[in-house]
Amino acid sequence: MKYAIVDIETSGGSWQRDRITEIAIYIHDGNCITNEFKTLVNPETIIPYYITQLTGITNEMVANAPKFYEIAREVVLLTHECIFVAHNAPFDYRFIQAEFKRLGYDYHREVLCTVKLSRRVFPGYGSYSLGNICNTLGIEIENRHRAAGDALATTKLFEKILFETNGDFTPFVKAKR
Repeated sequence: MKYAIVDIETSGGSWQRDRITEIAIYIHDGNCITNEFKTLVNPETIIPYYITQLTGITNEMVANAPKFYEIAREVVLLTHECIFVAHNAPFDYRFIQAEFKRLGYDYHREVLCTVKLSRRVFPGYGSYSLGNICNTLGIEIENRHRAAGDALATTKLFEKILFETNGDFTPFVKAKR
C-alpha cells in the first residue's frame, strides 16, 4: 500500500473561490518516505494580507512560481495508486479536486483523514488540530503553516497511527469520489 501524504496552503478557505499557493506531497510505502514533491504555486490571484500573516507566503514569493496546470501532471503521477492522506483531508482534497476541475479533469483518490484517525486511535484529547495533536504526541513541527512542514508533521503523525493500528485502515478509507 502506498500513501500520498499531502498538505497545501491556499489564498483563503473556500475551495470554490480560493486557490492553492503551496503544495507538499510525501509518498510513503507504509515504512518510510520514498519520494517527495514540494513547491510554491502561483495562485493567479492576490493572496490576502491575513493569509500572508498566517503562512508567510507573499504575492512576491509566488509571482514566478509554477501555475497549477504546470504541476498537475506531477501531482497525478505521484499520487497514482496511492491513498490520499491529509490532516483535515476534505479541505486539501477538495481544493486539489477544484484545481483539476478548472483544468477540465476529474481527480479521484481514496482518502484518509488523520484528524478522524487521531480521534479514533488517540481518544480523549481536547483538540485534534495538527498543532495540538502533534504537541500532545511529541511531534515537532518545523515551519508551521507551510505545506512541507505541515505535511512532514502529518507524516510523523501518520506513522504513529500506522504503528497503533498495524496498518489496518479498512474502516477509515473513504472510497474514491
